Amino acid sequence: MLEAISFLTPFGGARRPGPRTAEWFPLVGIGLGLILGVVWWSSERVWLSPVAAALVVGADLALTGMLHLDGVADAADGLLPHLSRERRLAVMREPTVGAFGVAVAGVALLGRWVALETTRPSILLLVGLWVASRTAMAVVATTVPYARATDGGLASAFLGSRRAGIVAAAYGVPAAVAAVVGFGPLAGSVALASGALAAALVVALAVRRVGGFTGDVLGAAGVALETVGLVVASARW
Repeated sequence: MLEAISFLTPFGGARRPGPRTAEWFPLVGIGLGLILGVVWWSSERVWLSPVAAALVVGADLALTGMLHLDGVADAADGLLPHLSRERRLAVMREPTVGAFGVAVAGVALLGRWVALETTRPSILLLVGLWVASRTAMAVVATTVPYARATDGGLASAFLGSRRAGIVAAAYGVPAAVAAVVGFGPLAGSVALASGALAAALVVALAVRRVGGFTGDVLGAAGVALETVGLVVASARW
């Protein structure tokens, strides 16, 4: 559990993930969703919805150490321009952020804020989407080829741990479905499905252009799932 917390957040200390770490990813998502849901619900009772939405977005950035947002920016810089595979991987390792990264990260933050601002506060919605995003990360990390396998990247520990992904999906998927259905059977289900499709498209693009996933791709896929899910849930159902 501490390894999963350390891999997905700035907390838990400096720990290298192991073969079973991914099993705990959905539980981290449940915890994050609960905290953010409480922040959303309680802040709406003190401030207007635009301020409450901004607090939720800020709290998420703090709880994740902006690791996933950094993944969005790096993945956009590496996957979207016309580059060779080697150059794409090199760009995603660079500490700087280019125009693609700034644009995509900005759109993601704006989309999250607007969706939260126009949706009634729901702890269940955030729990469902955040556990779904971490479940997706666990499944991708244990089933999709790792683009940096020959470089000894941090996610190398997940290689050959398909069982961990199955375990994560076995309880992560039902938890996500139950939570979003609690938000609203139709809205929640469509939001979850749309978010999952967005995450799958991010991973498919990475497989096509660099031959697999990277840590940045995991973060980008998770943010895509959450953001698209929030936007769809905010529709006029």
